[in-house]
Amino acid sequence: MNTIAEPNKQILMTRDNELKPTGEFTHLDADGRARMVDIGDKDVSRRIAIAEGLIEMEPATLEQLKNQTLKKGDVLAVARVAAIMAAKDTSRLIPLCHPIRLDKVEIEFTYLNSATLSVNATAQATERTGVEMEALVAVSVACLTIYDMCKAIDRAMEIRNIRLLEKTGGVHGDYQRNS
Repeated sequence: MNTIAEPNKQILMTRDNELKPTGEFTHLDADGRARMVDIGDKDVSRRIAIAEGLIEMEPATLEQLKNQTLKKGDVLAVARVAAIMAAKDTSRLIPLCHPIRLDKVEIEFTYLNSATLSVNATAQATERTGVEMEALVAVSVACLTIYDMCKAIDRAMEIRNIRLLEKTGGVHGDYQRNS
């Protein structure tokens, strides 16, 4: 879906090229200037978000990653720590994102085939705002860390499909990706 902006309005263009109004941009004031959203009146609730990203590489690279035979050591252990650190620093990386106290961040790696690694991040907090950005940032940084640590043997790696899979909590309700 593509987003088309009118002054302080948000309209989504669906995959079927249908225009669908979704309300106002919450990060713009009436004059279209950037602002941090006031979450002071929102209820505190349990928030969970799960994000995923894929990194594709040569099968020989993935084999070395699996067997921990890369010269840089245990790449996935480093990527896991980098992802958790990034989730904790999301508000410093993403403008207008609220700093939140994370209760938990989990990173999982799954070998999908001989050339693809899936990276999943689950972020949890009891807060007034969601943790989608924290989960997405964690996945992004984990994938970038893997790329950085493997680039000496495989510069053709591709990071793709970083996306929100699921979220719970908050006034907008739950979300689960269909595909």
